[in-house]
Amino acid sequence: MGILDTLKAKLNKDKASDLARQHGDKIDQGLDKAAKTADGKTQGKYSDQIQTGTSKAKDAMDRFGQGQDKGGSSGGGAPPSPPAS
Repeated sequence: MGILDTLKAKLNKDKASDLARQHGDKIDQGLDKAAKTADGKTQGKYSDQIQTGTSKAKDAMDRFGQGQDKGGSSGGGAPPSPPAS
């Protein structure tokens, strides 16, 4: 992969991360709605598995929106701003 491909991939990841931060509440609502629909279609047979999957998806979106990978290290970019005093 060339340097331009690497840079392009990084920019796309940063943009997606920014969108995840901006629209996290809508993403969570969508995941809840999808889980409710799936649970209804399966007549509650797989409620535990659906709930587990929904929780894992929300956790992954939270990590992605924070720009962190699974190990918790920063994925690059600027660190968060300190709270205003």
